[in-house]
Amino acid sequence: MARSHVQDLFGHGDLVVQFTKRELELRHKGSRLGHLWAILRPMTMLALYLFVFGVLMGGRFGAYPEETTFDFAVALFLSISLFTIVLEAMAVAPTLVLNQPNFVKKVVFPLQIMSISNVATSLYHGMLSAVVALALGLCSHHPPSWTGLAALPVLLVPLTLFSLGISWALSAVGLFVRDVGQFIPFASQALLYASAVVYPPSRIILTAPRAWAILRYNPFLRLIDEARRVILWHMPPHYAVWGYLYLTGALTALAGYVIFAVLRPYFAEVL
Repeated sequence: MARSHVQDLFGHGDLVVQFTKRELELRHKGSRLGHLWAILRPMTMLALYLFVFGVLMGGRFGAYPEETTFDFAVALFLSISLFTIVLEAMAVAPTLVLNQPNFVKKVVFPLQIMSISNVATSLYHGMLSAVVALALGLCSHHPPSWTGLAALPVLLVPLTLFSLGISWALSAVGLFVRDVGQFIPFASQALLYASAVVYPPSRIILTAPRAWAILRYNPFLRLIDEARRVILWHMPPHYAVWGYLYLTGALTALAGYVIFAVLRPYFAEVL
């Protein structure tokens, strides 16, 4: 049984590639700027959060004394680029199965690959944006080092696992509970602020220690903070945190796939 599930996940590479290309074409269909939106979307978010948290509130991550607004912007841009991978996967997931009734009725069609192509599309957009952030980082006080750049793909693995698990779970549950999609915008914003994307985690420790007792276990907060520390600020990684990210990422992916597999036999009945 376990072997068949593994084959279902990794035995459809060609279909995943085709669906990913199809998803990219659909997302940019009719758009004059096309794939540039992969960079423009996080940049618009950057402009908003930079103005509010960086200019109006004078926010800084406090990584080093000489940190400027530009340094803050680079770290913020990298944080947003990585976090939007999860946000994009969440936004599309509730309607992945719902919008494909023809595939649902084909018993032999591997529906689980739709979440894989969804996350692959989000990764494509997130990486384009992250490359721009890193290029801007070359002009900051602490330009990314080769060691820091090597850490990026290592951190992308648990981020991908989290996104896959969330996508599988939401795509299955969203078919039975249609209101899930309406809750996603709020959940995305709540998760963004709970993950310290636009401010340093130390702010939570100082102002809300009781909240930190819970939020310290938020894997997204840990992942975003480690990305900034290691990639941009040349700090040594917390290997215990990285182990925690890989463990929780694997468990999230497994839980999401189990939910999807359990509900899969009932998809056709609902549609």
